[in-house]
Amino acid sequence: MRRFAPLLMLCLAAPALLGSVGLRTNFDQRVLAAHNRERDSLGVPALAWSDELAADARAWAEELRRSGRFEHSPDNPGAEPQGENLWAGTRGYYPPETMIGLWVAEKKDFRPGLFPHNSRTGRVQDVSHFTQVAWRNSDAVGCALASGGREDVLVCRYSGAGNVIGERPF
Repeated sequence: MRRFAPLLMLCLAAPALLGSVGLRTNFDQRVLAAHNRERDSLGVPALAWSDELAADARAWAEELRRSGRFEHSPDNPGAEPQGENLWAGTRGYYPPETMIGLWVAEKKDFRPGLFPHNSRTGRVQDVSHFTQVAWRNSDAVGCALASGGREDVLVCRYSGAGNVIGERPF
């Protein structure tokens, strides 16, 4: 028994040493990593995390939670344009990798070319989340999650804004 005591102590301490692996643990880092894994696979430079973009995303996510609406934020005249992706799903059910993964899954309908003519289906909305994730001129992202009674709402904001008409996504 004495021989196994150190191993038992290590196993008991592992959660504290490694940190929790809950759905929301290290949320910001995991959202950023999910974006950058896809960008890396496409040969597009990694995004940096922006606290300013995250604050903007948080404000809009809270507005959507409060109002029950699900729509893109209005443009702010005179401000530097930001790209925006929205996601909603069952509260507390989806990890951040799945949230971003649903945007990335739009890649199956993507075809190269000038935006907005990038969808095999002919519907730009079938690929526009993916193209924003991968947009070559975006260099920063900030995201926020707001939880309502039954739903989580994720808003991600991007600088420089993607999905620019007449440009190639990557």
